Amino acid sequence: MRAALRSMFQSLGVRNYRLFASGQIVSLTGTWVQAVAQDWLVLDLSHNSAIALGVVTAFQFAPMMLIAMYGGVLADRLDKRLMLMVTQCTFGLLALGMGLLVVSGAAQLWHVYVFALLFGTCQAFDTPTRQAFVPEMVGPEGLPNAVSLNSATFNSARLIGPGVGGLLIASFGVGPSFLVNASTYLAVIGVLLLMRPGELHRGRRAPRAPGQIAAAVTLIRGRPDLLQAFLLVSVVGTMGMNFMLTLPLLARVDFKVDAARFGLLGSALAAGALCAALAGSRRRARPSGWLHLGFAGLFGVLETVLALAPSFLVAVLIVVPTGAALIAHNNVANQRVQLGVPAQIRGRIMALYMMVFVGGTPLGGLFVGAVSQRYGARAGIALGGVSVLVAAAAIALLEARRERVRVSIDLLPRPGLRVSVPGAVASADPQPAPQPDAEPEPVVSGVLGDEPGAVAEAEARVGRASAAR
Repeated sequence: MRAALRSMFQSLGVRNYRLFASGQIVSLTGTWVQAVAQDWLVLDLSHNSAIALGVVTAFQFAPMMLIAMYGGVLADRLDKRLMLMVTQCTFGLLALGMGLLVVSGAAQLWHVYVFALLFGTCQAFDTPTRQAFVPEMVGPEGLPNAVSLNSATFNSARLIGPGVGGLLIASFGVGPSFLVNASTYLAVIGVLLLMRPGELHRGRRAPRAPGQIAAAVTLIRGRPDLLQAFLLVSVVGTMGMNFMLTLPLLARVDFKVDAARFGLLGSALAAGALCAALAGSRRRARPSGWLHLGFAGLFGVLETVLALAPSFLVAVLIVVPTGAALIAHNNVANQRVQLGVPAQIRGRIMALYMMVFVGGTPLGGLFVGAVSQRYGARAGIALGGVSVLVAAAAIALLEARRERVRVSIDLLPRPGLRVSVPGAVASADPQPAPQPDAEPEPVVSGVLGDEPGAVAEAEARVGRASAAR
């Protein structure tokens, strides 16, 4: 049992990561307190308008689609620890400003829209930097565990935050929730200052050069395993993860519960997510694409069932496994991407990943908000679940067809068929035998992305061969 716990919390043995995780759980708890307050404030100011909630969601996530790639470029080029200090200070000042507006009674709906847009802009720089900073703290061997613990930290905060937020609103009103969140950013800034920069696993920083974004896009386009991950998370992020919009409506309009009980619904979602995150923390290798598809399909089924819940208590019970399936999917997708790309381009790749993951949320939020406004929150939830389920089934059929083709090629009696790796883009072409005086082309057998570390190893071999020439 003790060995299992050590394996589950391996990354916490690294001082820098332990500091980071402790600061994150404080700050993220405040973020969820504010999220509940913001949703409640919008419903109050807009007279329970689903469209208004959708607009806030769109403003908050639109910058991720528009400018996150520039955040990824800066993350690859600059000191990530210092960048996070700047973004955390900005978040704190924004929360303080909005809190003062609400407490003074001057807050209007357009203030919330502006605040959401500014918050999302800062998030477009913070998120890819934070994602790329994790490997610097724990190294490549600790990355799978750290990704799961990051999710556990996030969902521990999500478990605590909505309940605390609901109680704060019930006791003191909406304004103090923003002020509480503003104070929590001091914890993150403090732990970043306490870190030991000399213990970070810093790789070679990307040089200032043209074509950096294009290089990341080219790498993804040539990798079927990455394309599958990106396509699936885009559907989950755009259509399936609109709980910030649909759960408040389900609780307040359909079940007619107060703020404290609404917080319980969010905490139940986080409880399931936390269990899934801890269960996945013992993973040490890059997960398979089929595992990714399986968790996506399960999430789609459970979200669809949630739309049929006949009572608030039943909805709370269904939300627990729904949250577990969602986080299991998110963790597997994150691990497949992070463990499948070289370190010097990881910031840009993770920026693209977050763009497709949450960048589609503005469009999804507006669409699901419009459906929920016309047909009710249940219709919006069902739309998300069915969309994810259809996407997972379609990608699974394409993957099965691709694997049948690959198996048939492998069975052909064609000696010398190998997978070349020019710039980490795989192509199955027969290779001529090398001449005695010629250096052989760097190759890796198999299909790129199917084995843990295959891409990183191939990139390194190509780089060494090129340097030798």
